[in-house]
Amino acid sequence: MNKSLKRMATMQRMQITGFELFYAKGYYNTSVDDILKKLELSKGAFYYHFDSKEDFFVQIIQNLMARKLYNSLIEPLEGHDNPLTLITKCFDDAMETAVHNEMDFGCILSNFLTEFNGKNDIIIQHLNEIVTVWEVNLVTTLQKGKLNGFLDRHVDCEAVATFLMSSYFGVRTLMVGASPSAKKYRFMTQLRHYLKSIEAKTVNT
Repeated sequence: MNKSLKRMATMQRMQITGFELFYAKGYYNTSVDDILKKLELSKGAFYYHFDSKEDFFVQIIQNLMARKLYNSLIEPLEGHDNPLTLITKCFDDAMETAVHNEMDFGCILSNFLTEFNGKNDIIIQHLNEIVTVWEVNLVTTLQKGKLNGFLDRHVDCEAVATFLMSSYFGVRTLMVGASPSAKKYRFMTQLRHYLKSIEAKTVNT
């Protein structure tokens, strides 16, 4: 393996481990020493790849968190099918993954938005960029669905996107407690009722 590939592999391994630790313990409760102990690396090795703990976390946001959100909440909505059906399946699949993931501590994006609010403007900016991408994608998907006759013409797509995002953040947080599968079931039942209420009276097929 050449030096460039080896360096990329090392950085990826460090980022994945750091991501897991930050997710489980929180950013401010995780030290560089905690990461190095987990990875069995020296401080020199860490600072060879990253300028600081903050730089390390920003790269995790850019390389891991953004991709995770894209894969679970954005890519599944791409296409020309009924967006309400796509959204239902997307949320159902993402929450089912959370039910069976022992490392899941609520919605990771929501967790970090809360932790960094008022504490670190640079990291908040990067996190908000992910939120904006998700929001824009949802609004675009809904608008396309309205144009194609799947949604009622009076639907406010921006408001629907805000409601969907905030409700998803909320239920993922509640799923941290007891009976995550039951909470998911109840949420999805109500989500289907809501999406049915904004469906066009005569849906194109």
